[in-house]
Amino acid sequence: MFNISESLLNKGMLFVLPIFIMLFCASEAHARNERISFSIQNVLNSSIAEERLSDQVKVYFGTQFDGEIAMNFGEYRTNKKTNAFNKSDLKACNWAFLSALLSLQNRALREGGNAVINIKSNYQNKEFASKTEFECGAGNIIAGVALKGTVVKLKP
Repeated sequence: MFNISESLLNKGMLFVLPIFIMLFCASEAHARNERISFSIQNVLNSSIAEERLSDQVKVYFGTQFDGEIAMNFGEYRTNKKTNAFNKSDLKACNWAFLSALLSLQNRALREGGNAVINIKSNYQNKEFASKTEFECGAGNIIAGVALKGTVVKLKP
């Protein structure tokens, strides 16, 4: 049996569905994904970094390291993301950077190393090497930091 209310509902859906799809696609087209650089030292000097980072594993950025290596355990990568909704890029990116550093330090401890050297940003597999800055991908909802570094045991 044909029901008038079902017919109106179907016609309404045919009208509303394309509008919904267009709105969804438009919001995706305006999604933000910026590559931004921030200070490494500002993160390392923060109280949360002092609480969470290990004193047992030294970290060296870019070409900062010039010591002697007793053993090389290889290069490792980490990619950390955080919720950036309603946070400044600085706050979200600093948090993701700290998480990525913790990941590298934990890897060094698991491998038997006491340092991570040649740490570089590697967001979307594009290297950015600096002694003073890290690179972050900042979006409307998520911020991410990808790092890679070489885990080593330093000579005493």
